[in-house]
Amino acid sequence: MSNDAAAGTMMIVFGVVYLAIIVLFIVGYWKIWSKAGFNGAWSLLMLVPLVNLIAFLYLAFADWPIHKRLRDPDTFN
Repeated sequence: MSNDAAAGTMMIVFGVVYLAIIVLFIVGYWKIWSKAGFNGAWSLLMLVPLVNLIAFLYLAFADWPIHKRLRDPDTFN
């Protein structure tokens, strides 16, 4: 196997691993946003540089909708 073929194979392997890690993070953030009571699609903001920091801070310090629903058990959502 030549060096070019080995380098190409390694690039493909690293690319697949990189995509798997991205998918893992999206699924994880989707679950976090959903459990907090937000739409899970907000997790896609975590892919955008600088916007992900703002979204993370919002998630950390905002009043979560799930907390609002748990405080008022008479609402049916």
